[in-house]
Amino acid sequence: MNKSELIDAIAKDAEITKAAAKKALESFVANVTETLKKKDGKVSLVGFGTFSVSERAARQGINPATKKPIQIEAKTVAKFKAGADLATAVAGPAKGKKK
Repeated sequence: MNKSELIDAIAKDAEITKAAAKKALESFVANVTETLKKKDGKVSLVGFGTFSVSERAARQGINPATKKPIQIEAKTVAKFKAGADLATAVAGPAKGKKK
C-alpha cells in the first residue's frame, strides 16, 4: 500500500473526504517526525506500536563491491517496535496449538 492508497482507505473507513484524510495523515507523520527529532523522543500507540530513536555506534564494515574494510559513521536512526495487537494480527493464528 502506498500513500495515496492509504489516504483512500482512511477516507473510506472514517467516512471523510480524501482531502481531510490526506491532511490527517500528513499531520500524523509531521507530529511523529517532530517528536522523534527531540532528545529521547518517543511516540507510543497502545496495541499498535512504538516509534523511537536509537543511536548507532560507529563500526567497521566491508564495501561489498571492493571487499575492502570501511568505517561506518555513528548515526541516529528511527525505530519502530510493533505492539502486541499488531504483532498478533500479522503473525496470524498460532500453528500447532489446540484449544
